[in-house]
Amino acid sequence: MQFRALVVVILSAFLWILGGLYSPDAVALIQIKLFDLSYHECPAEMGAGTVSSGGTSRAANCFIVTGKAENSTNKPVVNADIFGRIYDANNDSVMQNRTRLGSIEKVPPGVSDFELRITVAANQPTPLKLTQFKAAGFTGKVRR
Repeated sequence: MQFRALVVVILSAFLWILGGLYSPDAVALIQIKLFDLSYHECPAEMGAGTVSSGGTSRAANCFIVTGKAENSTNKPVVNADIFGRIYDANNDSVMQNRTRLGSIEKVPPGVSDFELRITVAANQPTPLKLTQFKAAGFTGKVRR
């Protein structure tokens, strides 16, 4: 019986060591710098839209936010969530209580272009102010 317990302890230790040697790469949250931000109206083929809040709908304007994304790692980042604040000409928030604005499917290493479609209530005056933009994603596929 003691021999059997000794074998179990040795096998357990062996598996523990083996697991440490062959563990998969960690999937870490990678910060992406966003800069050179600007925006323009959506092309006509994207059409006009509406925004809804509390069960009511209002006319809306469509804009495309563009900029540069800098991935300082040597691996592509996937599913990078874009965070930021957008204000209208009166310094009123365009996305009330919301800082996640969208995502970038894939950000290759280095600097690349990105774009993001946003919808803004038609009664909010332009120009828009784009502040505190950043993104964060993973170097491996994450289940959602």
